Amino acid sequence: LLSTSIVPPLLSLNLQYFISYFLNNIIQFTMMKIAVLAALAGSAVAFAPAQQARTSTAVSATEAQKEFFGITTMDFSKELGVQPPLGLWDPLGLLKDGDQSTFDDLREKEIKHGRVSMLAVVGYLTTAAGVRFPGAGDIPDGLASWGALLNTQDGRNVLTQMGAFFVIAEIVNRDAHWLDNKAEFVGDYRNGALDFGWDKWSDTQKMKKRSIELNNGRAAM
Repeated sequence: LLSTSIVPPLLSLNLQYFISYFLNNIIQFTMMKIAVLAALAGSAVAFAPAQQARTSTAVSATEAQKEFFGITTMDFSKELGVQPPLGLWDPLGLLKDGDQSTFDDLREKEIKHGRVSMLAVVGYLTTAAGVRFPGAGDIPDGLASWGALLNTQDGRNVLTQMGAFFVIAEIVNRDAHWLDNKAEFVGDYRNGALDFGWDKWSDTQKMKKRSIELNNGRAAM
């Protein structure tokens, strides 16, 4: 009675449970494989050649724009003055789309302001040390000297002479394009007249001297 009435239903239930459990595991395993394959496919898309193709197309378009509009993007990392620790320091991005003319213009301004600043530092240290021209012993040093010079006629004459010197220095310290002379580099204002042995130096010595001038000018500024 037991074998005929109870065992067959139990076997039927166990078989159904086993089949259901087996199918569920197969479905879960299949879904997991599909999810893994989908993830791998998504990862592969990021490194697919199609992205490189789009990049190269953009580069080609940029090159075409450069040729059409005459825009040139140059590498200035090897220029004089690009050195540690700052390297090519351009926080305002003035050279982002600049050409050699833009760089030369900025370099000329840097050299000019550096030279003026070096003269200013030497003048300040000289007056701070107590050195004065005859008759100017009571003129204080620093910014207080402006007010003291304005108080007397002699002081105002000194200021006028200073103004005249600034004008002459501005005229002289530039490349004379009207002369049959070509500047050796940006900031070369010799104009074929002043040399002081510069032409006798090697290219390595010249680059060293120019680098020293840039560094001293930057420190003075």
